[in-house]
Amino acid sequence: MQNRRSFLKSSLALPVMMSGSSMPGLLAGINAHAADTSEYRALVCVFLFGGMDCHDTVLPYDTASYNDYAGIRAALLDIYAAQPGGSTRAREALLPLAPFNNNFGTRQFALPPQMSGIHGLFAQGRAAVIGNVGPLREPTDRAGFTGNTANVPARLFSHNDQQSTWMSFAPEGAQLGWGGRFGDATVTGNTQSVFSQISLGGNSVFLTGERVSPFQISAGGVPAIRVIEAAPRQLSAVLREHFESAGANRSNLFERDFINLSRVSLAANDTLDTALQAGAGVNTPFPASALGAQLRAVAQTIAVRSTLGASRQVFFVSLGGFDTHSTQADDLPALQQDISDSLTAFYRATEELGVANDVTAFTAADFGRTLTVNGDGTDHGWGSHHFVVGGAVKGGDIYGDIPVSALGHDQDAGNGRLIPSVSVEQFAAPLGNWFGLNQQELHTALPGLASFPSGALDFMS
Repeated sequence: MQNRRSFLKSSLALPVMMSGSSMPGLLAGINAHAADTSEYRALVCVFLFGGMDCHDTVLPYDTASYNDYAGIRAALLDIYAAQPGGSTRAREALLPLAPFNNNFGTRQFALPPQMSGIHGLFAQGRAAVIGNVGPLREPTDRAGFTGNTANVPARLFSHNDQQSTWMSFAPEGAQLGWGGRFGDATVTGNTQSVFSQISLGGNSVFLTGERVSPFQISAGGVPAIRVIEAAPRQLSAVLREHFESAGANRSNLFERDFINLSRVSLAANDTLDTALQAGAGVNTPFPASALGAQLRAVAQTIAVRSTLGASRQVFFVSLGGFDTHSTQADDLPALQQDISDSLTAFYRATEELGVANDVTAFTAADFGRTLTVNGDGTDHGWGSHHFVVGGAVKGGDIYGDIPVSALGHDQDAGNGRLIPSVSVEQFAAPLGNWFGLNQQELHTALPGLASFPSGALDFMS
């Protein structure tokens, strides 16, 4: 039989049935933490559901590498070339990157023309590329993978499982994410813990910790609780009174806990709504897209951080449509344009708010995709390239590795599926360190970090 502690953790999802809004958990107790929360910091995870094709995002640019790439991807590049207005993947159409510190010798890289915003931030030192990141249990190469001697993550190439593994280091069913563990370490710096973890991209394990849980809002503001708002006026008042009651007179502990959770949710909705209504808002224009609206709502929430008593916040937003088994040339460029324009607008909004150095956004995804093509699309991969954007980012550089555009090299799991060179833990560690976690807290939040002796990357100042 489910015990009360398990109920409290699982019941965090119950208000989703009422509102699409998850309830933050009750803190298990206040323990001393050494995390530095003296200044405001926010992390924003932009999750790309479906697995964005890294080979079609950070492209080879030097002539020799581009020709190798074009030979393998000839069928897909032919489709791009047949599009009205000319190919956006022709070498002359690409936006070359000029890293401050070029660690790739004669090899050069570029972004597609749809990503001019991120290209500009990279040139300004406000964005970095992190190459070939993905879930790992230990450093792995082709020989270990194909010979079944490497300890690799479970259920590779599965959407749900690899989404969960990226967020929590375990397949679907995991309960705690590394964004939540970062929140656990820093929540005592927030006077209202409910606003520590905020999701605009669904009920995500990424934000869930032992002491913190995601509080879901919508891109349009504070969501209404449907079971209350949709009821007739008199019934609505009765329901609100019921869910706002402390439940102290309830003999059933489960019922009492649920009422208490609902009460906190209603109070949090009211607090955030009042703060947003009174706040000055954000004047920076955002794209008229779902991702743009989510990031605009994040910026508006950051703008009222003082009213919310927030010293540390972790946000989760998302964009879907990246499972491009077919029609990739038709679908991916618009998605890349949305990512670039939305993240660029978000960075400009943080400048407007005076917190550009205090907010860091980064992309994540299920996995990359194969270098080989299946006609007009690509198949599930493993490692992928990602962006980190913010004033505290040591931008203008490419960190990690971008394997050559070839088949059969040491980081090829087959068909150009990249075996990650950088683990998710190595990617997350500099973000956690910048967020204020000390080394002990980092290893608690990222338990597999010790398996990578090369350590974390140095892309945060």
